[in-house]
Amino acid sequence: MSLESNIKTAIRDIDDFPKKGIVFKDITPIFKNQSLCNDIIEGFTESMLLKPDAIVGIESRGFLFGILLANKLNVPFILVRKAGKLPYKTISYEYELEYGKSTIEMHADSLNKDWNVLIHDDLLATGGTAEAVANLVKQQGANVMGFNFVVGLDFLNGKQKLNKHSNNIICLARY
Repeated sequence: MSLESNIKTAIRDIDDFPKKGIVFKDITPIFKNQSLCNDIIEGFTESMLLKPDAIVGIESRGFLFGILLANKLNVPFILVRKAGKLPYKTISYEYELEYGKSTIEMHADSLNKDWNVLIHDDLLATGGTAEAVANLVKQQGANVMGFNFVVGLDFLNGKQKLNKHSNNIICLARY
């Protein structure tokens, strides 16, 4: 079986979560299969055009594979969290959600100017959060070299928001 097939086999669909009409793609069963976790990291590594200077992971599921990928590549791992969760001086970015606004933050000294950064999360849906992270990366004078996700929900067109930052967008499994 292909990596995409193995990921899709492991993912559990949860109907009407977090609200009615949504089919939630639960990636947590993947973590019961260490071989699949290793294959996912290899899949990300093999799909890279260039080695990044840092990986930025989006709270919280973006931390799971993001830190593993950063360690494999021997590059720093940078956390982006919801407002008020980081202890040091931060920069923030407010963005629109379907149901209101949200704010994300990263430490003000997280990235070096001109670093090439890969943004990682578990799932690409509408692209709003990943786009907000791209704007944080740019606020620090770094470059967005690409995005990677375990799962992409193509029918929500999230790639359209991200293409203005980079057209290097990897989703290992697509729906």
